[in-house]
Amino acid sequence: MQRLASRASRRTLLCAVGVIQDNVSHCLVAKRSYSAASLPKHIEKLRKPAIPSDFLKWSGLGSYRTSKFASGFSPLQPKPLESIIDIKRSNSKTPEELADIWDDYHLGRGHIGASMDAKLYHLLKQRAENCRYFVIPLWKGSGYTTIFFQVQMPHMIFTGLEDYKARGTQAAPYFTVSYYTEFAESKELVLIRGDVVFTSKLSDSEAKWLMETAQSFYLNDVRYKLVERFNKETRDFEFKDVLQALEMPIL
Repeated sequence: MQRLASRASRRTLLCAVGVIQDNVSHCLVAKRSYSAASLPKHIEKLRKPAIPSDFLKWSGLGSYRTSKFASGFSPLQPKPLESIIDIKRSNSKTPEELADIWDDYHLGRGHIGASMDAKLYHLLKQRAENCRYFVIPLWKGSGYTTIFFQVQMPHMIFTGLEDYKARGTQAAPYFTVSYYTEFAESKELVLIRGDVVFTSKLSDSEAKWLMETAQSFYLNDVRYKLVERFNKETRDFEFKDVLQALEMPIL
């Protein structure tokens, strides 16, 4: 997507057009890509993870950062889009302009985000209906840690696999992603925001990589076969296949 103006001029534009609300507390956005970053040449050995019968049932996190563990069940309550942007004024923008405004507004705010073509969103949603869970290796310090996540649109929820094994539905969410579909029909655009909930577990750059990589496993036909195997043919699932798909070294 071509940039429409310099970052400085776009920031001036934000105030001029009044698309972004003044009372925003925080949200997120970053560039829209699905490439994996190169990682060091070491991994920790991992036994094949099992699919849980139920996943993380976290109390209403909204878009607030916290290090507390959640208990009980309550659907995620994302910040309403109308509290972030002026939807009426946004309707006058092209998809490219709106995506760039959403993107630039959140730069340097300690959060991440993106936008997605509505057709890709519908594909992701369709595939997630039958395959809700997956695992992704994330480089941490001297080895890999495994991140376990659930896709239940319009949300993705990430936590550490070891935390989930130890605490089950009491495990703390490391990172949540919400998809806003208000412009899916009119502009064929879905706005995405993610919040790092447990900041001691994930950096913003790690969270961005996880979001992009998770999406790629649902949007790429070859990678999605691994997601299907994990959810439907668990005994045949090999974690090394995920490492190979991400071009990560295997010990």
